[in-house]
Amino acid sequence: MVASGATIGPDTTLRDCEIGENARVNRTDATLAVIEAGASVGPFSYLRPNTVLGPDGKIGAFVETKNAQIGAGSKVPHLSYVGDATVGVQSNIGAGTIFANYDGVAKHHSAIGSHVRTGSHNVFVAPITIGDGAYTGAGTVVRKNVPAGALAITVAPQRNMDGWVETNRAGTAAATATAASNSTTETGE
Repeated sequence: MVASGATIGPDTTLRDCEIGENARVNRTDATLAVIEAGASVGPFSYLRPNTVLGPDGKIGAFVETKNAQIGAGSKVPHLSYVGDATVGVQSNIGAGTIFANYDGVAKHHSAIGSHVRTGSHNVFVAPITIGDGAYTGAGTVVRKNVPAGALAITVAPQRNMDGWVETNRAGTAAATATAASNSTTETGE
């Protein structure tokens, strides 16, 4: 069913879907999904069965969802996988986020609260719960529940291994560029 005012763009395949009033769907493949009023999907999105995108929500470019309920005004803008998850209202899932829902034996559920802001390149290892208003830092792997209003980060200091390229990649273009850069630095040019 496609409600009045909805826009279905080119290269879109919808199978047994409900598209709400004034929703926009562009270059998307969706099966057994619900896209509520004012929501936008695409381009290049893949909505698998039991995806529900709430009113004014967004599923953006190169996003795959499965068995996911995404609340009103919440966004999964791009480059993410959301499987077996619930996302509250007005939350933002950062670019490149993966919901790791399968442990090799069974699927597990993740619950993301309302008004949550997650950093880019996060991995949520299910089952986990992220409380309302919480944040996660970029590159964080969330393995434990995050209380409401908390910031979850994975902390590991960056380690630079000087001379690694010359030692391990001698004769490559990278080694030549490194030597030239070091020569310029030493002569002050």
